[in-house]
Amino acid sequence: MGVNVAVVGVTGAVGTEMLRVLERRDFPVDELRPLASSRSAGKNIIFRGKEVLIQELTADSFEGMNIGLFSAGGGISRKFVPYAIEANCVVVDNTSAFRMDKDVPLVIPEVNANRIAEHKGIIANPNCSTIQLVLVLKPIHDAVKIKRVVVSTYQAVSGAGLKALEELKKESQHILSDKGEFNRNIFPHQMAFNVLPQIPQSDAFLPNGYTDEEMKMINETRKILEDSSFSITTTTVRVPVFRGHSESVNIETREKLSADQARDLLSKAEGIVILDDPSRQLYPLATDAAGKDGTFVGRIREDESVENGLNMWIVSDNLLKGAALNAVQIAEKLI
Repeated sequence: MGVNVAVVGVTGAVGTEMLRVLERRDFPVDELRPLASSRSAGKNIIFRGKEVLIQELTADSFEGMNIGLFSAGGGISRKFVPYAIEANCVVVDNTSAFRMDKDVPLVIPEVNANRIAEHKGIIANPNCSTIQLVLVLKPIHDAVKIKRVVVSTYQAVSGAGLKALEELKKESQHILSDKGEFNRNIFPHQMAFNVLPQIPQSDAFLPNGYTDEEMKMINETRKILEDSSFSITTTTVRVPVFRGHSESVNIETREKLSADQARDLLSKAEGIVILDDPSRQLYPLATDAAGKDGTFVGRIREDESVENGLNMWIVSDNLLKGAALNAVQIAEKLI
C-alpha cells in the first residue's frame, strides 16, 4: 500500500533533495503533493519521470495526505504544521521550530528510532551538524560513557540555502576577475576564499557569546542521547565549500578507549564509514562525501593531553544525511 506524501518547501535545496531520496529509495509514494510559496505554484517538478504540479501551501494543503515532509523554515513550520496534524498528516519537520519541545521526538533512526512511536503528529529532524556528530558519539557513549566533547565545525554554504550557494559562486567569480567591491546579500562578510565563525549569518550572537547554531548542537545532542551528565562545547564555522559538513571532534571518555578500539567500534555502527589510513592520505573529504549517504570518520587518534581522550574527523553530506535522507528514513520507520 502506498502513502500520500506532501513535501513543503519542495523548490529549496533540501526539498529538492527530498524528492531525489524518495525516488532513489523507492519510497512507496501513492500521491506526491509538492508544496511551495505562491511564487513557485503552477510550475512543475519531475518525480519518477512524470511532471507534478507545484501547489501553493495553504491551510488546506494536507487533506488526504499521510506524511508531510517540511523544510521551508521555522516560521512556515510553526504556522502550517498544526494544519497538517489536524488533517491526520504526520509531519517530519526539518526545521528547528519544534526540536526542543519535550513532547516532540527528535530522531536519528540509527540512534533512537524507538522514539518515533511516541509522536503526537510531529517528529523533528535534528540539525545537520548534530546528526553526523551524534551518529558517532552514540556507540562511544554506550561503550565507555562520554565525559566531555569539544566540536569545531566546517560547514558548507549549501546549509544556508540555494541563494547562498549562488552568492558564493558569483562572489568567487567576481574576486577572481578582480572587479572590485562585491555587493552581497546573504553573508555579512566575504564568503569566497574566507572562513566565517558565525552560523547562521543573519542572526546576532546570543547573550552567552555563542551562536544559535552552536546552542542547537549542544541542546539537541543531549536530548537525543538522553543524557545531560557530559559536557559539550561547540564552535560552528562556515567555509567556502559547496556541499558537505566537516567536524573536528575531541572526545574525553570516562573509561579508556584506544584508537584501534574506537575504529573497530565505529566500523560496526550503522550509517558510519571508516576512512582512516594516514599512510595513504586516506581520510574523509567533503568532496568525496557529497552525494553519499554515509557519515565518514577518519583521523582517529588518541588525545595525548588527557588520560582518556580521542580526536577524530567527521564528514557528511549536509543535504542528505544531514537533512533529506534522515527525514525520509524517519518516514520509512513510520510506515
